[in-house]
Amino acid sequence: MEVQETRVQTDRVLTIPNILSMARLVGVPVFLWLILRPEFGGPKSDGWALLVLMLSGVSDYLDGKLARRWNQISSLGRLLDPAADRLYILSTLVGLTWREILPLWLTAVLLARELVLLVVVAVLRRHGYPPLQVNFLGKAATFNLMYAFPLLLLSDGSGWLASLAAIFGWAFAGWGTTLYWWAGVLYVVQVRRLLRADAMAD
Repeated sequence: MEVQETRVQTDRVLTIPNILSMARLVGVPVFLWLILRPEFGGPKSDGWALLVLMLSGVSDYLDGKLARRWNQISSLGRLLDPAADRLYILSTLVGLTWREILPLWLTAVLLARELVLLVVVAVLRRHGYPPLQVNFLGKAATFNLMYAFPLLLLSDGSGWLASLAAIFGWAFAGWGTTLYWWAGVLYVVQVRRLLRADAMAD
């Protein structure tokens, strides 16, 4: 989770928040395997995949909460947390697109945003800056998408529950995609201002 810049950071690696973030990363290939099992002749394991996503969401909340409460905010944690978010989004995009639950155009729109940010982060590193802190809007976008994906997965069925999941899933997907790009644009603007101020100082 996002933390405040004013808090003291630690270089410790084996903290409870970092272990939770590492566990989230381990869950990424597990989730992808579960969601793709039917495509390779295995049984449908959407329930287990949803459980992994739910546990990821809980750990995402806890790692930031505990880091702030126990003063265990770390440089590693600030890298692990957004990395886990992006990998879960990427793996979910791959799984849902492969199973034709998500349209290819939506996947392309979300991946294009990630490519833009990769380029921006590379520019930052070339100028000697680490990646900037994820803003609140980016976190809100991630939460919307992390609600949307399980609901869309649940919609891949029949009955009233699947229909209801589709309605709410697409609503969250629309908001999440819009906020995702909005946060990306603000990130680019922030980086541009930083580099411009750096150039003027020189």
